[in-house]
Amino acid sequence: MATSVLFIGGTGIISSACVARAVAGGFAVTVVNRGATVHRELPASVERLTADARDIDQLAGAVAGRDFDVVADFRAYTAAEVRARLDLLRGRTGQYVFVSSASAYQTPPSRLPILESTPLRNPVWRYSQDKIACEDLLVAAYRDEGYPVTIVRPSHTYDECSPPLFGGWTQVERMRRGLPVVVHGDGTSLWTLTHTRDFAPGFVGLLGNPRSHGEAFHITSDEFLTWNQIFQTLAAASAAPTPRLVHVASQTIALADRDWGDVLLGDMAHSMVFDNAKVKALVADFAPGTPFHAGAREIVAWFDADPARRQVDGQLDRTIDKLVGMHDATGP
Repeated sequence: MATSVLFIGGTGIISSACVARAVAGGFAVTVVNRGATVHRELPASVERLTADARDIDQLAGAVAGRDFDVVADFRAYTAAEVRARLDLLRGRTGQYVFVSSASAYQTPPSRLPILESTPLRNPVWRYSQDKIACEDLLVAAYRDEGYPVTIVRPSHTYDECSPPLFGGWTQVERMRRGLPVVVHGDGTSLWTLTHTRDFAPGFVGLLGNPRSHGEAFHITSDEFLTWNQIFQTLAAASAAPTPRLVHVASQTIALADRDWGDVLLGDMAHSMVFDNAKVKALVADFAPGTPFHAGAREIVAWFDADPARRQVDGQLDRTIDKLVGMHDATGP
């Protein structure tokens, strides 16, 4: 009988690729979500349940009377949500896989590359702090009662629908128009971008694998680039003129846009390079092989296929103009 897996989520940037991989791997896949995402289609064989997973009563109703070999949870963000789901699923699943975040690692890191043993500490970003609290709860559940948990920490994972820049397509469109774009710091910090199709084999290889119980894994590309290179690669893929990269301190960006600042100071402003030896030792077919220059071409092709997709965030556009103006007025 096929291994049954429930994806809580299933149509997001990361989870949709994992669903497709699980189906291809012979899993019996059920997805529960709100049904709100329409541009990432599920394979025809997937069973669809509808519920807002953050409402535990709705989730309980959707899976009433059901047991699953694996539950892969992409939609838990607080310790309270995780606790409620552990209670709901206790005795009803052979493995609970929690999708955390690599932004939970020590920020800024004291050494590179990042290992799974790198301490968890993020003094800036509430999102990451909440993920750490979730992990603390899961580790305690494993230690205290042997709850079969596995923790996965993605880093910056993208697909063709999601340019890996704050604000999505906005800065790509600016480069196409010959307008300056804002790059945090001096643009030389190192960053790891992972295509979802490279992430998915690593993730699915952990499903139903008892050797992953009680363990944490990050799953990332082995390629790392500077932020200057990331912007330049997107510019080249979109046939933009040579971009003008305006370098602005992350703290200055944070004063102009709190959300952008939180993402930078809590994650993107710091060099992040990962050692994937742990997941590679457990999942033989995890071999990330999509260089970002290829992924960037896919992003541009997807957005160009429908002009309605090329949306510009007006508020962010104005903030970038403001930051560029301040930079030009004061000098670098």
